[in-house]
Order: sequence, then C-alpha cells, then structure tokens
Amino acid sequence: MLRALLTCIVLLTAAPAMAQGPVVFAASSLKTALDDVAMVWEMRGNPAPVLVYAGSSALARQIDQGAPADLVFTASTDWMAWLRSRALIVPGSEIPLLGNELVLIGAAGEAALALDADAITARLGSDRLAMAMVDAVPAGQYGRAALEALGLWGRLAPSVAQTDNVRAALALVARQDAPLGIVYATDALAEPRVSILATFPADSHPPIEILLALVKDTVTARAFYTFLQSPEARAIFDAQGFK
Repeated sequence: MLRALLTCIVLLTAAPAMAQGPVVFAASSLKTALDDVAMVWEMRGNPAPVLVYAGSSALARQIDQGAPADLVFTASTDWMAWLRSRALIVPGSEIPLLGNELVLIGAAGEAALALDADAITARLGSDRLAMAMVDAVPAGQYGRAALEALGLWGRLAPSVAQTDNVRAALALVARQDAPLGIVYATDALAEPRVSILATFPADSHPPIEILLALVKDTVTARAFYTFLQSPEARAIFDAQGFK
C-alpha cells in the first residue's frame, strides 16, 4: 500500500507540466462562438486557450498596461488601430476575420417593431433601452451611429441605459430588466430569452468588422491564430451567425 502510494507520488512528480495555451483577449460578442472554437481546438490535443472577454476598449487598454495577451480580437477598427499605433500587435498579423449585423431586441416572443421613435418610445414607456457604452464600446458606438443616421438619437438618448459591454446589454433584456436593447445579431441568436425585433440597415452605421491580431508571435499563439482562420473554425462562426 505504502509502496503503491510512493510510486504514484513519483509518477505525478515526474509527469511534465501541462502546456499553457494562448491567452486570447476577445470582444464580448464573440463568447459563444469562440468558446466552441476553443473546445474543438482542445479536442484536437492542443493546450486549452485562456479566453478573456470584455469590451474592445477595456481589452485594448489592458494590453497597453502590460496584460499578458497572446492574441486579441476587437470589434472596432479604431481600437485595433490604437493598438497598432502603440506597437502592441505583431506587424502584418492584423486581419478582418468576421462581420456582424446590428439589431434591436426585446423579450422572446415580442412582436416586431418599426425603427421609429414613436414606436420605440411607446414600447419603452418609462423603462430603458439597453446599449453598450456609446462613447467607448464598439457595439454602443455602432448603435448610436445607427440611431443618429435614422434620426432617432435625440428622442431616445435620455432613455438609454449604458453597460460595460454588449453582453451586459443583452443580459438586461434577457432578464427583462430592460424591455429593449441594441446588440449584435450574433448576441441575440445566442440568447433564447430574447427576440430580434428589427435589424438596422447596413448603411446606417459603419461596417461591423471583428479584427484579429497577434500580440505575441509564439509558436502556440501562431498555431491558434492559424486555426481561427481554418474552414473548421469558419463553420463554427458561420453557425453562430457571423458573416
């Protein structure tokens, strides 16, 4: 018994430490799809990536402050350019990987709603319109741009409840803490407790691009970077509604 226990201790001590997977900083809107991609990557015998989700602005600032990211996804060309201007990404590694749509959501089963100030304010009543931060987070910036282009921002701005990221705005509507929200189409498709009530015209806001770049050019980071562009990963992103 003692000999068996000592043998186990020796074997465990001698076993190599599990390899560290790449640390991936990713915009919150990617969570459902990227979790699935990471699971397939790990099933192929690769070390599990460490996935850190937040708003693109928060992720960019954390990298600027020295956070140990290996790859970064942003939902904003501006924030990727900000990282590039500070030499915080590997030159030549920045690529536009995915696209998305912007939608108005409500509780599951709610009827479609016109993108009209009267219709939206009537549905809101005295409640709030959930959006990511309109001056810092890409989903909120796209949402504000769309509302301004449609002539709705002036009426709706006083009713907006701003959140740290787009998934937090989604959660407010899913929990029925807010009757309406503006999120990406992929967020709405990932949450069964909400319905898409309207889709904003593509020309009402800048094109929604999700960009990927290497922060460190290590072997593991480069391998996962390549896998994210593979047909296998693309199929997962497509299934989640990304363009």
